[in-house]
Amino acid sequence: MGIIRERVAKDTQPWGVTLTDSMLDQLEEYAALLLDWNTRMNLTAITDPEGIAVRHFADSISLLAAGNLPSGASVIDVGTGAGFPGMVLKILRPDLEVTLLDSLNKRLVFLDALKQRLKTEVTLLHLRAEEGGRRPALRDRFDFATARAVASLPVLCEWCLPYVKPGGCFAAMKGPEAGEEAKKAERAIKALGGCLSHTRDFVLSDGSKRSILFITKKKDTPAAYPRPAAKIQKAPL
Repeated sequence: MGIIRERVAKDTQPWGVTLTDSMLDQLEEYAALLLDWNTRMNLTAITDPEGIAVRHFADSISLLAAGNLPSGASVIDVGTGAGFPGMVLKILRPDLEVTLLDSLNKRLVFLDALKQRLKTEVTLLHLRAEEGGRRPALRDRFDFATARAVASLPVLCEWCLPYVKPGGCFAAMKGPEAGEEAKKAERAIKALGGCLSHTRDFVLSDGSKRSILFITKKKDTPAAYPRPAAKIQKAPL
């Protein structure tokens, strides 16, 4: 798995992200456990070490390169899947208070095994995004929310902005279509109490284009949101 160390270090060096030997060791362990578990359950379609290094690890690390996360910030990764980007953020920034949320329990079983293997502390939540956003203990709770290309931007905003406290930020990790999505999401962003502050573009070493849209939470999300799942999907804001 030496390709993991070499490729991640090479890809992130131009972004000014410092990776210690300990961090690279953990990423190698992460990749090994991911591939092992993936033989028994569908966690990722990317199964070669180089692909994992670039399209999972480097892609996740781009958020640290682009975002200014203060020390000790609380972060929720909505629809985390196999832990991207949330678990990678925790490896590189142990000071962060990271919560990983997913609707599929099998993914959280994997993440629980991973956090024990890496001896790192994250909070795991088995919830649908819109359910968690209505819970008082989670609503307006986090400095930072993120989600990686799991739905269209209007849907993602309704899923994620309710978790963010006013003054905090939602970072939507998207592909090259981000600019067009941002236009379509203008109404949703405003209705949910947010404002698109800026966008940061990256090109991964395999040529993949990525964009991160930073949406600042300006005011409380109205109590009507998030709506039930069927309404969100049928009539996005």
